[in-house]
Amino acid sequence: MDLFDSPGTLVPIPIEDGALALMARLPLPYPTGNIFIRLRDETPWRQDSIVLFGKQHLQPRLTAWHGDASYTYSGLRLGPLPWTPLLAELRAAVEAACGCRFNSVLLNYYRNERDSMGMHSDDEPELGPEPAIASLSFGATRSFILRHKRNKRTIKLDLHDGSLLLMSGSLQSNWLHGIHKAARSLGERINLTFRFIA
Repeated sequence: MDLFDSPGTLVPIPIEDGALALMARLPLPYPTGNIFIRLRDETPWRQDSIVLFGKQHLQPRLTAWHGDASYTYSGLRLGPLPWTPLLAELRAAVEAACGCRFNSVLLNYYRNERDSMGMHSDDEPELGPEPAIASLSFGATRSFILRHKRNKRTIKLDLHDGSLLLMSGSLQSNWLHGIHKAARSLGERINLTFRFIA
């Protein structure tokens, strides 16, 4: 099945040691461009320092954490901001598409091609052993990289405006994922990763 023949369908992507599915365009209550502008302009973005290999670094993007629970990663503890009406609507659309329940969302704002996310797994204990994580993208297309922890197999997916990626099963135990810097000029992108904090 071609993703763009069925834009509102979550299509499984064959992958070893985990589960992955992609929807080319999530049905949403508003145009994606309007959602992007509202998220960019209404979110209280912050740029935190995280600890990597024992050293502090400024994250190469802006972030915000909303939801019902705190979250800790890379030595950083995030207290939740409340759900906004827009985020609650987006969560409802994502839950309907994925058949999963989410109680928190991490927003990432990539201002240009120099912003990135290093290779990592979302394997913190409060996410549970096989978390379902739904990634909703707005704005510029960026390449999402997955790399197997043992055999180093690499998969690259272009995440377009309005696309929804669902990672589940044992994927976080076996794969790293990230967004690399790009050599060519790219526009702004906002990504929301919905998750359930136990």
